[in-house]
Amino acid sequence: MTPPLQPDELARYARHIVLPEIGGPGQQRLKGARVLLIGAGGIGSPAALYLAAAGVGTIGIADDDHVSLSNLQRQILFGTDDLDRPKVDAARNALQRLNLHVAVEAHAVRIRAENAAEIISAYDLVLDGSDNFATRFLMADLCETLETPLVSVAVQRFSGSITVLAPHETRGDGTRNPRYRDLFPKPPPEGLVPTCAEAGILGVVTGIMGTLGAAEIVKLATGAGDPLIGRLLLVDTLRMRFEEIRYKRASGN
Repeated sequence: MTPPLQPDELARYARHIVLPEIGGPGQQRLKGARVLLIGAGGIGSPAALYLAAAGVGTIGIADDDHVSLSNLQRQILFGTDDLDRPKVDAARNALQRLNLHVAVEAHAVRIRAENAAEIISAYDLVLDGSDNFATRFLMADLCETLETPLVSVAVQRFSGSITVLAPHETRGDGTRNPRYRDLFPKPPPEGLVPTCAEAGILGVVTGIMGTLGAAEIVKLATGAGDPLIGRLLLVDTLRMRFEEIRYKRASGN
């Protein structure tokens, strides 16, 4: 059972608590939530900071990389003093400086089929900010099997996309929520989609998308609002345009 909010927590989260959609019960749910971030990169960095600030009780971070100079253009969890440190260690220090009420669990591993299920099963919600389709499909498939809601975020150059996956749940009309494979039936051929290192990335795009991902996690944890289930939100910062694609579960699935 999650301990009640302490006086300093009530003061810290006062701006949440006065929101009718969150209030004290919602903040208590945030304190009891366990959220796993796949990657402490451009998407995971702002998401981690805002989730820690929001009072998520336990944040897990899975990343086997070390901080490099090229990361600092967008990965705002880290500073120059963190160069060459494991990202999970630097991230834990940054989040604990922000909020000592938050427990940070470091998984200094690359998420693979052999280890992902064991790690995911310890968490209530997952935010995937990985930089490749193989990991995104793996996370979508495993989260569906484990019945764990997943926020899937991707970026490229000046744009990004985000959706929420909960295919184990049923809609109000009795139909099941769509799967990731209803949106993307199969991964693109290897090498077809360039990496950020190859194509470049506007740093602030990762901030926008990571923050949107954190917002969806907070909504899922508290029950506030309408998550992006069955909706793919597309963000184009060059034209500052937001578009939405709605998708459904394929018949027979």
